[in-house]
Amino acid sequence: MRILYHHPLNVLSRVVRITLAEKGIPFEPVIERPWERRDAFLRMTPAAEVPVLVEEDGAVIVGGWALIEYLEEAYPDNTQLLPRDVVHRAEVRRLADWFLLKFDREVTENLVGEKLMKRLSGQGHPFAPAIRAGLANIHYHLDYIAFLSERRPWLAGPTFTLADIAAAAALSCVDYIDNVPWDKNPEAKDWYARIKSRPSFRAILADNITGCPPPRHYADLDF
Repeated sequence: MRILYHHPLNVLSRVVRITLAEKGIPFEPVIERPWERRDAFLRMTPAAEVPVLVEEDGAVIVGGWALIEYLEEAYPDNTQLLPRDVVHRAEVRRLADWFLLKFDREVTENLVGEKLMKRLSGQGHPFAPAIRAGLANIHYHLDYIAFLSERRPWLAGPTFTLADIAAAAALSCVDYIDNVPWDKNPEAKDWYARIKSRPSFRAILADNITGCPPPRHYADLDF
């Protein structure tokens, strides 16, 4: 069985978990705490970052984007999440970058990083100015999701793609700590509800970190 080393609140880990599920590729998820810097994990990835996939033949695929691209190329007969049309593919990559980089920097790190990951990793106390910035910034990103979803069937165009997965994975981490103001943006909420109802999202909604449970609505398909 292939093994995916991941952390439940790491956005790229969630992207890969959803991608594997969308493609119908079986795997065994193993929670890794990167801050512990286990010797066995460091031998797989000196960067000590999740996600890491170990294939059934022993091949080790390291790095979020590298792993996503690998899954698209290694399993061409499974569901494709990067479209073949070059312009559409570029738009998918642009939006995936938006949520994996920009949203992460402006929202996820300021909220999940400060409120929960510091606690789990023992890296100190939350920094209040960062939290305030994250709470302010998320409105801008929700507005952008609403803007896109009002004009397209899915965020990047006519089909469900990696762009939707990246956005939903990022938002799900923030939703885990109950910091997504869904009531302020019904259009973004409706788009996210469509993602939550997909079978590939079930494992994400089942995440429950010991001592840090999610809010009651987190796994509720009807919010």
